[in-house]
Amino acid sequence: QVQLVESGGGLVQAGGSLRLSCAASGSIFGFNAMGWYRQAPGKQREVVAGISSGGSTNYGDSVKGRFTISRDNAKNTVHLQMNSLKPEDTAVYYCNAEVLTPWDTRNYWGQGTQVTVSS
Repeated sequence: QVQLVESGGGLVQAGGSLRLSCAASGSIFGFNAMGWYRQAPGKQREVVAGISSGGSTNYGDSVKGRFTISRDNAKNTVHLQMNSLKPEDTAVYYCNAEVLTPWDTRNYWGQGTQVTVSS
C-alpha cells in the first residue's frame, strides 16, 4: 500500500516562509506528475503547484512568484517552498501524486497539513 505523508505546516506571520514536504512510502516504482493542492474553509480544493516527471512546473495564479515546487525522485519526496506568505494562503495543503506500483498506476492523496498565516 502506498502512503503520502505531508509535513512542515504550521503558523507563520504574513511575509514569512514555510517549506512543506511530502514523503511517499510503499511498493513504488516511480512517479508521474506530483503536486500540491489546498482547501480553505468554505472553499473548493484548488491547485497550488504541479511538477511533471520531467521537472516541468506549473503554478496557480495566486502563488506564482512566491511558491516553488520541487521533487526528489531518489527520496520519493516532493516539496513546496512558500515565501511571502499572505493570510489568504491559509488552508489545509494536500500532496498528490500519480504513483507507479507493481500492480497499477494510481492517484494518491496525503492526509493534509494545516498552514495558517496571521496578519
